[in-house]
This record gives sequence, C-alpha cells and structure tokens, in this order.
Amino acid sequence: MPLPERQLISRLKRASQTSAARFAHRPLIAGIGEDCSIVRIPSGHEALVTTDFSLESVHFRREWHPAKSVGHRCLARGLSDIAAMGGEPAAAFLSLAIPPKVPQKWVDDFIGGFLALAKKSGVVLAGGDTASSPEGILADVIMIGSVPTGKAILRSGARPGDLVYVTGALGGAAATLGLLYSGAAKLHARSFPAHFFPVPRIKVARVLRQKNIASSMIDISDGLSTDLSHMCDESGVGAEIHEQKIPRAKIGSPRRTVEPRFALNGGDDYELLFAARPRTSVPCNIVGVPVTQIGRITRQKQMRLVLGDGSVTELKPRGWEHFGRASTR
Repeated sequence: MPLPERQLISRLKRASQTSAARFAHRPLIAGIGEDCSIVRIPSGHEALVTTDFSLESVHFRREWHPAKSVGHRCLARGLSDIAAMGGEPAAAFLSLAIPPKVPQKWVDDFIGGFLALAKKSGVVLAGGDTASSPEGILADVIMIGSVPTGKAILRSGARPGDLVYVTGALGGAAATLGLLYSGAAKLHARSFPAHFFPVPRIKVARVLRQKNIASSMIDISDGLSTDLSHMCDESGVGAEIHEQKIPRAKIGSPRRTVEPRFALNGGDDYELLFAARPRTSVPCNIVGVPVTQIGRITRQKQMRLVLGDGSVTELKPRGWEHFGRASTR
C-alpha cells in the first residue's frame, strides 16, 4: 500500500530536491510545499506548456513494464513535446493516482525512473498532486519549457519543395509492443531500450533551432504516417515518402531489424520528424544521432508512399488514435 498522502508528498519533495541539487540553472523559485510553484522563464523567451496522460492498460501494463520504465516513459512524452518545438525543458508537474493495493516500492521505483530522466534532462519536479484511484494507475505530467521569442518550430511551417527528415531509427517501440502482445511477457529492458527507455531528442532539437535548419517539426509519438499527416494538415501541404529510405530500428538480442509496418505506423518512437528548405545544409548526424532524408513536401495535399519497386500508393495515417481502437502503447 502507498504511504499516506502527506508522507508521500514529503518523500517526493526530498527526492526532487536531491535530483535537482546540481543544476547550474535553477528555474524554480518555489515548488513542492506551496499552493503554487513559481517558475522563472529566461528573459527574451516564451513559455512552452504541454500535458500528457499515462494510463495503466492503455500506455503501460505493470506485468510488462518495470516501474522505473513507466516513470521514465511518463516524463519522456512531455520532454519530447518540448523538443518538437525546439524548446528547452525547465519544470515538470506530476499528478499521480494510485490504487491502494499498489506497493510503495512500485511508487518509489516509478519516481526513481521519473527523476533519473529529469536529472539527465535538466528538469526539476516542481509540483503536482496525489490521489487514490479506484482502479488502475493514472499519471498526468505537465511540462513547462521555454524557447527564444519567435523561434518556436511549428508544425505549420512546411512548404512545397521542402525535404523531409527523421532522427534516429523508427519502429523499435511498436515492434517491442508486438512481442509483448504475442506472449513475451518478460523482455529485458536493456535489449529493447526504444520501448522501455526512449530518449527525447532535446539536444538535437536545440541544434535544429539554433542553426535555423527546421522549417516545421513534430515528434513521432503516434507513428510516422499519422504525425506526418498532422504536419501536412497544419502546413496545408502534402508529402511523398520513400519507404526504403525510412531508417528501421534493430531490437532484441541478437539484433533484428523491425518490419517496415512498425517503422511506418508504430508510435512511441519520440524521434523528430522535420522539414527543411531544399537549400538548407542538414547534417547526417547531430550530437551523435543519425538524421535521414526520407522524402519531400508537395503542393498536392495528399500523402504518397513510394514503394521499393518504384510504384506509388496513397499513404494513409495508420498510427495511434485514441478512441479509434483499444490498445496499449
């Protein structure tokens, strides 16, 4: 059973202060223990705010996911949203609802995974809430970040002729989930890091913003096909993607390349999908992360997929959509 709320909040406060103790830049003026937190936004910057739910049996299962992985993944989702705008993360707020039967060790491990990623990312846990849940664990994370005024990278900036790029490799998270559904109830997290411990591309996004490389950007959380459709819709354009150019992840031990369908439609990659003007010099590697050109933006408002044999088919968004189907992601 979890600790009583007051004791749990005190434990969270101590853990948060320990995690944030070495930060050179301290955005938090007042945090856990007050009615509201006070977060400092750097001069000449605009605030970025995002929120994400993580629900048991929808985004994770306790029999599949270690508590540290769940905590890590909850924060990674918000960090990836900040990265998608070219922003700098500053503070996180965690609201956690827990059934009475969940052991305190699970809660401690969850917080450990959450704060470990927070420390790596320069983020402080600034507040939140706790509650008893009648059924299932619910975690809501609010992220606050900042971006220099007028420099946020929007989904709406793509133009016909722009080239389309992705960071890293795609499909590893979805392919791992497929293995879990097939009956592999216990997978070693170290062999499947893309699913259990995804890395938000904050540093890559910083370079893309600072060097004015990306004209439009989104993170790949719902699947390449779906997130590309969001970018195209917001920009009023279409896209043509080459299936064979999409970098596919390798998972497991021994390492195996995932099927194209996972790379095209699988979610939870938390890589960056961005467009760049055709004359822009785009490095093939940014802070150690591969960058691959996979297609181009078109004037025609339709997404098309060029197959390996050169034939062209309509590319439909087939990634994750809430209320569209029941699944775990």
